[in-house]
Amino acid sequence: MFAVKGLKKTFGNNTVLKSIDMQVDKGKVIAILGPSGSGKTTLLRCLNALEIPDEGIVGFEDHQVDFSQKVKQQSLIQLRRKSGMVFQSYNLFPHRTVLENIMEGPVQVQKRDKKTVREEAIELLDKVGLKDKKDLYPYQLSGGQQQRVGIARALAIKPELMLFDEPTSALDPELIGEVLRVMRDLADEGWTMVVVTHEIKFAQEIADEVIFIDGGVIVEQGAPAEVLSNPKEERTQRFLHRILNPTD
Repeated sequence: MFAVKGLKKTFGNNTVLKSIDMQVDKGKVIAILGPSGSGKTTLLRCLNALEIPDEGIVGFEDHQVDFSQKVKQQSLIQLRRKSGMVFQSYNLFPHRTVLENIMEGPVQVQKRDKKTVREEAIELLDKVGLKDKKDLYPYQLSGGQQQRVGIARALAIKPELMLFDEPTSALDPELIGEVLRVMRDLADEGWTMVVVTHEIKFAQEIADEVIFIDGGVIVEQGAPAEVLSNPKEERTQRFLHRILNPTD
């Protein structure tokens, strides 16, 4: 459904992504792991052109963008509209209610009927267990609740692909479970998802494929049982040991 070929991204003299190739099949969950500074978040932001790659092809079956050529703004907009992004730090509008945050994209960007969007937004809040919070503002919610609103907001634009950038890393440990439960439900419903995460157990249980990235390249990829339980590459082995044995 979605593919990336030859993706490169440089910031100044620092090459963050070095010719990344990957594909995502419809209804599958891809977990991306790697140490800090490995290029994970940059890769995710390049998938929907929040960061503009220097080279490479990114796209869906019916719309591809070749960043080696001059790209029109309309083509970027088409690419962005196909994916919903859930950010590490929630990125909710502080001056808008929970319901208004969810309605913003469909109404302002997609120009959809406000009454219909409102009904769908309330259904999405019910889906993430926050229907009773629809008139509150972000500051009145816990971090876990804000992140669940962020998930509902991403779903509201009816994307083909859901992107998650370390969605639990800013949360207190007791709040992580409520966000992961929503993500498990989405996986069970057949949503196509790419998740940058350090949650190894979540990746083991939910992902169809795990990609380990380090130094801007894909070091290892495969089924969770292969990559997480029996990694072939030394870099993968060292990373997993540090994550699973933080006091060593």
